[in-house]
Parts: sequence; structure tokens; C-alpha cells
Amino acid sequence: MSEPLPPNAHVSSHPCLQAKLSQLRSQSTSAKDTKTLIHEIAVIVGCEALAHGLSTKETGTDTSALGYEYTTQTISPSHISLVPILRSGLGMVDALESLLPNPVPVHHLGLYREKATLQPVEYYNNLPYHRPSTTKPGPSELAIVIDPVIATGQTMCAAIDTLQEWGVKRIIAIGVLASEGGLRKAATRWSEGVEVWVGGCDAETDGKGFIKPGLGDVGDRLFSTIGK
Repeated sequence: MSEPLPPNAHVSSHPCLQAKLSQLRSQSTSAKDTKTLIHEIAVIVGCEALAHGLSTKETGTDTSALGYEYTTQTISPSHISLVPILRSGLGMVDALESLLPNPVPVHHLGLYREKATLQPVEYYNNLPYHRPSTTKPGPSELAIVIDPVIATGQTMCAAIDTLQEWGVKRIIAIGVLASEGGLRKAATRWSEGVEVWVGGCDAETDGKGFIKPGLGDVGDRLFSTIGK
């Protein structure tokens, strides 16, 4: 990398993840194996991100299977939303849900990249209330945004803007792969409120906004729609 990444941008060095990422890059990897690898990489990155971004708090006491009393704990904050960016973010939902100890709301954001300008266009927003309200349930304290690829960074920045407008206090963005420029852009969009965690980072994108060597169109690879 040309210079150090921002302190809120994190790239995993886990050896198992790097081996799986190498498998995922291959054009010969099937849709079924792509889904499995995305899930497994998301679990590893998610563990690293949530270990850093969450804490625990005591909730009371319970009795163990041997009859001993112990102190119970849960995660903090407890008011969390999971926000997959459609389509490819759907491939990471099960992984993050498996890590969290309790069910959390899943709010989908639909964003696509306009081909000529490479700018994001929002076509779907499943946040319960787009703006904070004094009469309706407020926004989550923490939003976990998931999208396998952070290429130009524009889509992730658009998601961060939307969640800021909703009123979240913090955002953890989790991806499988990013470009260096995209990772910097996402991390600096709201540097005091966002932590970005990815499994790998490639140097650049091509003229179509795809990461080189990258992963290709992950949505197409996940849902067998290549050549649509």
C-alpha cells in the first residue's frame, strides 16, 4: 500500500481467511462454493470486527448444568441492526446472525451502481423510519453494514450517509474484499463513527469499477446470473 490506512480501516491477516479468499477469486469456483466461501470468510471477519466493536455487560445470574450459580452476560450495545446491501450482502447475513447471541432486525438497503457514472442509486430502503421520530421507535445504536465488495467505495458511502440520516450512533461495515481507494473512502466518510473491516485489500479498480484482480460480480456469482 502506498501509505498507511486510516486507523478505522482494518484488513484481516488470518491465514485461513487468506487461503479461502484465494479460492473465492477463481473463475472456476461454482455458485455453491462461492456461497460457502463468502459465508466462511464473513464469519472470520465478523468475529474480528465484533470482538473489537462490542463489549459485554452482566445481566443477572443463572444455574449451570451442575447446579452452580454463575453470572450471566450479554453483548453491549443490545440495540443492533444488521443492514445487508442488496444483492450480494444477502450472502453474509447468515454468517453475522450466527455470531450474534440474540436475533436482531435485518434492514435491507438496495443500491446499484449506475454504469456510466459509477455513482450509487438507491432503489430500496427497508429502514423502519427513514428519519428519527419522537413518537416512533428510534434508530439502532449500532448498525452492522454487510457487503462482500467495497470497490470504488461509493456504495458503502451512500449506505453510511443513509444510516447517519436515520440517526445511528455507530456503524461497523464488514466486507470480504476492498480496493485500497474504496476502503479509504468508506473509512473516512464518517471517521469518528465508522469502523470498516475486510478480509483482503487489492490495490486498484479497473475502468468499470471492478477490483483487480478482485472477485468479479459477487451478486451474479452467488445467484448464478452471470451472463444475464
